[in-house]
Amino acid sequence: MTHAPRLPLAVGLPMAVASGLAIPVQGRINGALGARLGDGIAAAVVSFSTGLIVMVVVSLLAPRGRAGLARILPALRERRFPPYYALAGGIGAFFVFAQSFTVGLLGIALFTVATVTGQTLSGLLVDRLGIGPAGKKSVTGIRVIGCILTIAAVSWAVSPRFTGALGAAGASGASNSAAAGGVADPAALLLPVILPVLAGFLMSFQQAMNGTATVHYGTPIAATLVNFIAGSCVLWVAWSVKVAVAGPANPLPAEWWYYLGGPMGCVFIGLGALLVRSLGVLVTGLGMIAGQLLGSLGLDLLAPTPGTVVEAATILGTLLTLASIVVATLPWPRGAFRR
Repeated sequence: MTHAPRLPLAVGLPMAVASGLAIPVQGRINGALGARLGDGIAAAVVSFSTGLIVMVVVSLLAPRGRAGLARILPALRERRFPPYYALAGGIGAFFVFAQSFTVGLLGIALFTVATVTGQTLSGLLVDRLGIGPAGKKSVTGIRVIGCILTIAAVSWAVSPRFTGALGAAGASGASNSAAAGGVADPAALLLPVILPVLAGFLMSFQQAMNGTATVHYGTPIAATLVNFIAGSCVLWVAWSVKVAVAGPANPLPAEWWYYLGGPMGCVFIGLGALLVRSLGVLVTGLGMIAGQLLGSLGLDLLAPTPGTVVEAATILGTLLTLASIVVATLPWPRGAFRR
């Protein structure tokens, strides 16, 4: 087992924020690819498959990649960590499923709040249980306050989009109920809301599992490769079933930029696997959430989609998210607010 030096907070946290910047760009690309193909699962298959190709090339060409590749099977055979950690990529596949099936109904705003809520809560739990390579981290009052502030800040940042999302969801529910001869049933939205909360909740476990595997492989390159293998297998099976039932998607586009989603996934999955050992799962997740909001704001300002309007709530909510991370990560006196 190779022990890489832990990164100080002042270095690791900006790296987590920087890795989060790629998430909304990846989402924009995969969303456009899904619309072009007319199939969200097919777009996810393309994204995971291109990411897998990139990781295979990096693993074969980079010296650290080849060294990590040689450690994968021995680590699994000797059970240096629970073997099911190698299936962490399946969580990423489930996240894509949740995104594909619920964003159209809930809207991106409600989907984002649901996933952030799940990820923030599970970050506290995973750190408390010591599942990740950083070991156990106590649940202190100040960390809880930081989590609550993060959820509130993200809700504020995406609040300008809530009206359209909830209105569309209500219209959909009303039309379905009218067709059935009844009235709109809010309970019909329960499952679409639970799915992204669960997907976000599992993301912290994925980061912890990838981080633990990274310690034993000696490099995040190997952990990211295994992550993409597992996720690709799950998505290829799901897509095969869909094709058998509903037929194939539209032909693949020729434009090169449609295929950048997978390589971007390599960046934030790999950095997440590297950073959880130094920062813990919660702080790594909070940093990525901040990067995600900053990246979304940058996209809306520099490359807006039709109808996009950047309001004050989006900017102020993003700034409050950064402040909440500071609250959660400051070196407060030992024992302060401890539970």
